[in-house]
Amino acid sequence: MAKAETMTSGGAGSEPMARLTGEAERPQPAVSQPVALAHVEVTVTQRIEEVEPVWRALTASGVESPGQSYDFIRLWIADRHIAAADQRYVVAHIAGKPVALLPLYRRRVNGVLVYTWFPSSHVGCYAPVSDYAALEALGPAGRAALWRAMAERLDGADAIYLRSIPIDVDGYPALFDELGEPLVIETLYRVQFSSWEECDRLQRSRSRRKHDRQQGEKLAALGDVGFELVTDPAVGAEVIGVMFRQRSARFRAQGIRDTFVSDNLIDFYHRAMQPGSGLDVRLHVLRLNDEIVAVRYNIVHGDRMFCLISSMSDDPAIQIGSPGKQCLLRVMQTVFGEGFSLFDMGAGFTDEKRHWCNVQTPLRHHYIGLNRRGHAVVGAHRAFQILRARAKASPVIKNGLRHLRQFADRFSARRQPSE
Repeated sequence: MAKAETMTSGGAGSEPMARLTGEAERPQPAVSQPVALAHVEVTVTQRIEEVEPVWRALTASGVESPGQSYDFIRLWIADRHIAAADQRYVVAHIAGKPVALLPLYRRRVNGVLVYTWFPSSHVGCYAPVSDYAALEALGPAGRAALWRAMAERLDGADAIYLRSIPIDVDGYPALFDELGEPLVIETLYRVQFSSWEECDRLQRSRSRRKHDRQQGEKLAALGDVGFELVTDPAVGAEVIGVMFRQRSARFRAQGIRDTFVSDNLIDFYHRAMQPGSGLDVRLHVLRLNDEIVAVRYNIVHGDRMFCLISSMSDDPAIQIGSPGKQCLLRVMQTVFGEGFSLFDMGAGFTDEKRHWCNVQTPLRHHYIGLNRRGHAVVGAHRAFQILRARAKASPVIKNGLRHLRQFADRFSARRQPSE
């Protein structure tokens, strides 16, 4: 299926879009009239290059995360050597205009074939690459029909699993409510201000400023402190190497699987910073006596900055000066001092996010069963995710799930990787 396949949805006998065209009791925005089924077209291809113009047009005004970036996904596919047979790009057009694109990776998980996002959990959130205004204009019934038409074009797998989609995107609420079966699972944390002065005034209390100053004094007492923005690939290679060594040390101390090492992902983050990647990678680096003690790896898109990885020294002598927090303080000063509107810190609660993030958005997993086995798998995975969420409040459940995951990792290591 290297060549794109096209399907024009509908006809008079198609009930889902009949609701779309006959929903007089639900007024639609003036910018969009109810859409006839004959004007909705779905195309599917296995070649990412064929959807590049549509993809770039839909993300011209911004992205919710690198998971929506054409260049990020293209590089990921090349780095992971993902076969064309396991790639799907589903595009929906309304009256000839592209409205939504689903870039999907078919992978086998415990014997089940699933369509999902390409980078798994390596970016904070995902969402269908979309014209949000057009989606809003469709209304709930129209969006339900649109997502259903796109899902119906996918075969060769048991289910669709779309993780970590924000409930609200770019000021548009509830655009993806009708996309399969949603389940709230975690929260996305962001910092959004018009300037550093506004950020400092609204997000830092007097006691917080005093605490930051005291930590800074402790760090300065250890030697010369320097902070820099690194964009040069040669310098960046050294910084990235140190960053991953610091991350590995932290993973070992916490007894957590080092996914960057075990999944051979370090080279990807190096390549992302090389010329020709299409990505704008910027590293924030804190040094003590010229030694790197904290790093933040960011990708920039427009006026938004997304932090994908952070690290700090595990040296107890240095940690008394809280290098990670001191680095982040300088990051905030730099980011909002340079005119960025948003600094994305990803999903999952941490103490630093509590201090800085003034925007918290619920994330949901979305499930679509494509056959009987897929529906059963969807039910089981939803139940697991609910249990996992409860585990965060229960050490007993959390430890049990950790042992289960460690066993699964050892078991899967004996088998050939699916990628």
